[in-house]
Amino acid sequence: MYHAIVFLPLLGAILAGYFSLSHRHQASAAMAISAVVGSFLLSLVAFYEIAISGNTQTITIARWIVSGDFDASWALRFDTLTAVMLIVVTSVSSCVHIYSVGYMHHDPARGRFMAYLSLFTFAMLMLVTADNLVQLFFGWEGVGVASYLLIGFWYHKESAHTAAMKAFVVNRVGDFGFALGILAVFALFGSVQFDDIFGQAADIAKMDIVFFGMSMPALELASILLFIGAMGKSAQLGLHTWLPDAMEGPTPVSALIHAATMVTAGVFMVCRLSPVIEYAPVALDIITIVGALTAIFAATVGMTQFDIKRVIAYSTCSQLGYMFFAAGVSAYPAAMFHLTTHAFFKALLFLGAGSVIHALSDEQDLRNMGGIRKHVPVTYAMMWIGSLALAGFPFFAGFYSKDMILEAAYAAHSGVGMLAFWLGCLAALLTAFYSWRLLILAFHGTPRASAEVMSHIHESPKVMLLPLVPLALGAIFAGFLGYDLFVGYDWQQFWGDSIFILPTHQAMEHAHHVPTWVKLLPIILAASGVALAYVAYTFVPSIPSAVAKRFAPIHNFFFRKWYFDELYDAIFVKPAVRIGGLLWQRGDKDTIDGYGPDGLTALVLRISQLSSRLQSGYVYHYAFAMMIGIVVLLSWYFSGFGGQ
Repeated sequence: MYHAIVFLPLLGAILAGYFSLSHRHQASAAMAISAVVGSFLLSLVAFYEIAISGNTQTITIARWIVSGDFDASWALRFDTLTAVMLIVVTSVSSCVHIYSVGYMHHDPARGRFMAYLSLFTFAMLMLVTADNLVQLFFGWEGVGVASYLLIGFWYHKESAHTAAMKAFVVNRVGDFGFALGILAVFALFGSVQFDDIFGQAADIAKMDIVFFGMSMPALELASILLFIGAMGKSAQLGLHTWLPDAMEGPTPVSALIHAATMVTAGVFMVCRLSPVIEYAPVALDIITIVGALTAIFAATVGMTQFDIKRVIAYSTCSQLGYMFFAAGVSAYPAAMFHLTTHAFFKALLFLGAGSVIHALSDEQDLRNMGGIRKHVPVTYAMMWIGSLALAGFPFFAGFYSKDMILEAAYAAHSGVGMLAFWLGCLAALLTAFYSWRLLILAFHGTPRASAEVMSHIHESPKVMLLPLVPLALGAIFAGFLGYDLFVGYDWQQFWGDSIFILPTHQAMEHAHHVPTWVKLLPIILAASGVALAYVAYTFVPSIPSAVAKRFAPIHNFFFRKWYFDELYDAIFVKPAVRIGGLLWQRGDKDTIDGYGPDGLTALVLRISQLSSRLQSGYVYHYAFAMMIGIVVLLSWYFSGFGGQ
């Protein structure tokens, strides 16, 4: 059973790819969906056996890489952390697969698309079941390759293949740090197996290491390097620029990558390595600060964007910031809880946005929407549910998990914890604001689309609406049902040994005893954000443009995404292009080719041209040459040299 959970999506990808070669797209979809749904059903059984019954186990498949002291076996690790991720990945992936049948119905390469989706799911399952860092890195890179294929699926669009390349390159920056972190771990622990690493962490924490001539705690360095990998995959501030551009892929890709799978891999990795990172307080502070800054950064940008998918993408970036600063204050269960609830309501929002785009003939600009709620009532209701969960309104999933994170940050009683708490509260206000801004601009007011588009507007087919139902149920009930298990007083019994927190780190314990105002503040802020959105976009619609003009520098700063793209373009892209052009023109063409193949060719050509002049075709030229030759020979002979 456990083997099947991981390898069924791979089998589905192979079969879907095979049938797509002969354009049997229905067969491709059937194979991919059957495999992923089968993996989901088996994951439910595994969740009961592992997380509920406590029957954790590790299944060795084969010896993989063995060289000297280095041993990385191919094994599947099934504990509570894995079981939770299995449910999240396979459930969302199943909904996305089914949704894609309708969304990609007219695409001539939809069979290949289904194969890519299943391949992505397999890579993610390999990542979450890894028993060592090398296998985790294998799944990590597999997810990166599959995301490249999915983001650039419509490769005929320049924006799509550019976005795919950008995602690939930016993630390689983070992955370089991750690879260095793995090397550092092996150098320190002599192993890449999780059990070996976790067992030695307390002793290794006392060691120092020399890095660039500086002595520093060994685990601090290793943890920071590993976190750099997480920053790239989970789009944290500095390595986030690929995430919004990834919206160029089909909407099901956005839901799969940005809801429950690829972007949460970094959060999962940090939680998996909690037995190591717990002994690195500086690394924990860095994780907290980066997460808090990411949460507020993405929230400020999200409230100024007009592309419906980009607004939701920046929302994802912001929510990932919440997860990371929860992990930074040692509230790993809260981070995983929010990861789980976020998967449902964010996938719901992305697929709902796809339904809106489908209804409006591929229109994505909020300024060209409006007044469509009566035409798409089911989609409208689903977007409301997703937005309520995202904003953290009481009794929806996000309320339980986001508030727990804020309470844990406050309960950490540290400087970085308080920074995260207040930035998280501000981000909660902005999240509610831009969520209702999206709802109002997309569904309310007078229609701003063309008459032709409005005449063709319609609700999405059932194959696209049905997957929204289980996601909506998750967005409503996942928080209530999972609270006691994930973050309740007995959270240790549920998570077991899969998460480790030092006894001195009491954020999880103290989070249940914070002052009442700490519990009420996020709710008040969420309600205030909704009220502000209604005032600005319904009652007094002139406010947004007036504010944008009055505070133009600040608005432009947020709208241009804090100028990160321009900054990176000036610092990295343009110099790299100039250096590349110089090396190509002066180094390759002028030097290597000029003195190499091209130079030799030109030299032979010149010699040949000179030699060809001797073959003029005139007899008197040849007679004259013969006479000169005879004179030279006779002179040489009579001079005495010829007789020697």
